[in-house]
Amino acid sequence: MILTIKKNASIEDVERLVEKLQWMGFEARLSGEEGSYTIALIKGIDSLTAIEQFKRLPHVEEVSEFKHPFKLAAKEFKPQKTVIKVKDVTIGGGTLAVMAGPCSIESKEQILESARIVAEEGVKILRGGAFKPRTSPYAFQGLEEKGLQYMREAAEKYNLITISEVMDGDQIDLIADYVDILQIGARNMQNFTLLKKLGKCERAIFLKRGLSATYKDLLMSAEYILDKGNPNVMLCERGIRTYETYSRNTLDLAAIPILQDLTHLPIIADPSHGTGIRKMVPPMARAAVAAGADGIMVEVHPEPDKALSDKEQTISPATFKEMMRTLRVIAPAVGIQLN
Repeated sequence: MILTIKKNASIEDVERLVEKLQWMGFEARLSGEEGSYTIALIKGIDSLTAIEQFKRLPHVEEVSEFKHPFKLAAKEFKPQKTVIKVKDVTIGGGTLAVMAGPCSIESKEQILESARIVAEEGVKILRGGAFKPRTSPYAFQGLEEKGLQYMREAAEKYNLITISEVMDGDQIDLIADYVDILQIGARNMQNFTLLKKLGKCERAIFLKRGLSATYKDLLMSAEYILDKGNPNVMLCERGIRTYETYSRNTLDLAAIPILQDLTHLPIIADPSHGTGIRKMVPPMARAAVAAGADGIMVEVHPEPDKALSDKEQTISPATFKEMMRTLRVIAPAVGIQLN
């Protein structure tokens, strides 16, 4: 159930109403800003609960049912776009956040050079994997904590914020000591135990869409994090598995405007995993920005052909520079500023 609050209600009025609803046995969540507050009743509602009783409550303008099973992620609960601020970087709200760096942190020298390449193009978010989930147990699995230390040093040198993947709940505290944004990989999108733990974490969360996940699946996974109290969630379209075998995955560009219509959470596109083909990354990055993405994540390496993981989809510094040049043209055309 969603309660739309009258425009003249003060925050004190609304907070008292939330307290009353909680006293009545409902789990009530407040959203919005002065003049456009909403309250979501996410637990305690059953078929016997009459809508009329809510309409009689003070300051309530309208009462409506949820249209979707995801509640806190729904745009109807929070019409305003969520804007996530990590230090001096803004994600969402009309800015284009670019996240770039190698798939895996391979050495101190490699991540330092990657950070220099990223910073030189005005990009503020450095990506790099320290714990790598790989299809083969014999493939490079990452440098673990040592890699995180190298990335933290590189980020501090070039004034960047960082994003890296967490694979297990036991890793959260360790990775959060070094990393600003915690990434949930596609294979862990429905690891509900992990999602619940991340919901209690203070770091921003980057949730990747699973290989065969529907939009509803993705949003329900985000709901687990939101329900536990962490509002700083961004969603990533990183390609889905289809019958096509030429590309690694099929980047679902329609997901960007559709998710923008369904949720208030920022939407990021990953054309590197979305195609798996190096030369396809820049055109799909451009297409994602034109479709309204709040950001893109790409894999860039000082020497792509020597990358220890995902070299086929990793672009060179020169390609990255040219891609950024074109994004600076496209982003303003669709009303977006580069972060």
